[in-house]
Amino acid sequence: MTAKVKHSELRQLVCSQLQILLAQGNLEGAKALLLPVQPVDIAEAIEGLGESMQAIAFRLLGKAEAIEVYEYLDSTVQQTLIEDFRRQEVLDIVDKMSPDDRVRLFDELPAKVVRRLLAQLSPKEREATALLLGYEEDTAGRIMTPEYISLKENLTVTQTLERIRRLANASEIIYYLYVTDSSRHLKGIVSLRDLVLSDPNKSLEEIMTQDLVSVSTDTDREEVARLIQRYDLLALPVVDREQRLVGVVTIDDTMDILEEEATEDIYALGGVQADGDNYFQTNLVTVARKRVVWLFVLLITNTVTGTIIRSQEDILQQVVTLAAFIPLLTGTGGNVGAQSSTVVIRGLNTETINNLGPGPIIFREALAGVLLGAILGTVATVWAFWLQSDWFVAITVGVSLVAIALLASIAGSGLPFLFRHFGLDPALMSAPFITTAVDVLGVLIYFNIARLVLGL
Repeated sequence: MTAKVKHSELRQLVCSQLQILLAQGNLEGAKALLLPVQPVDIAEAIEGLGESMQAIAFRLLGKAEAIEVYEYLDSTVQQTLIEDFRRQEVLDIVDKMSPDDRVRLFDELPAKVVRRLLAQLSPKEREATALLLGYEEDTAGRIMTPEYISLKENLTVTQTLERIRRLANASEIIYYLYVTDSSRHLKGIVSLRDLVLSDPNKSLEEIMTQDLVSVSTDTDREEVARLIQRYDLLALPVVDREQRLVGVVTIDDTMDILEEEATEDIYALGGVQADGDNYFQTNLVTVARKRVVWLFVLLITNTVTGTIIRSQEDILQQVVTLAAFIPLLTGTGGNVGAQSSTVVIRGLNTETINNLGPGPIIFREALAGVLLGAILGTVATVWAFWLQSDWFVAITVGVSLVAIALLASIAGSGLPFLFRHFGLDPALMSAPFITTAVDVLGVLIYFNIARLVLGL
């Protein structure tokens, strides 16, 4: 924890000092400040600068370092720098980027700019980028890199090591070596460690591992991330329909995927539309547009609650105190439902509950709802009697709370499964929606129990 705090403080210090030096026009001092800093931290420091200073700070970097730093920058900053750079500077940076990072950049740029940049890349890089752009978004083919080392199975260990020395600079990974036949069909894998420790005269066919995990080009990127996480891999090979090796997905790309997917789910749980942009760098009009859709739906739905309350004026006129407990019941029910939906959505996303099926999960949450309702209902009954000195009203509140908690637990755990069944993201069945639905049904339950208990 201490190391993390110090590292965070160091990044903030670099960012603040860089801003001061650039404001003073001390470019040599700013350049010296960035020399010992890691590329990812330099990228973060540049992102913290004003737009006018970002290009100045980036130009202080050496060519090789600039390429690496550029890959870490947020897409909005990358676009800003492209607009500020001279054409040749842009081409030099984009041409040296890894193909998968370049494709992510192109996804964010206007089509006209992409066509211009793509046309001026070197033939090799243009071919690699066009290959990735040909796959659907959010698939393994789109996020893989074609920069890997593949070897024929008849090579000896000595021949392999010589080939690695020649190809290492052109490959993104060398810790996994992929063994293919003459038709590029994936046959096995050899780790660099196994290669170094093996007899120099042995062939790759003798030392390779044939029991390997691979994905196809159309595999969803979330599934790719889960497989890398499940099997503790550093990279995962990607094959086409004919089982020919076409690329690999590396662990650093997986971390980016998991962060993006977690962000999307959190936004969805909050009823906020997410399209991959940095929320806090988006203008307020766009922010309002993203958030107003769900809020408008919930506003319309909540009018139903008001209609139900108005339809119960006869019982409210006779027992006015019933109105005082409506917020308590609906609020508690919404919270219980939100808890159930959150744990179920998380379980679905991490696949920890896939083997259990919806039935046992919903039943378990229903039991939890009854238990929670009994505990909270007992407390609410005592509280209601202390406030109103009326056992009938108190019992109505307590029984209603048990029923509402049960309903909320079933709805919160069941609706995400229903959404997934129809091919929708379970996270869309978010806390705001569950809360509103429970509000409407909870009010109906409350007034019907009141009529039964009070004999009205």
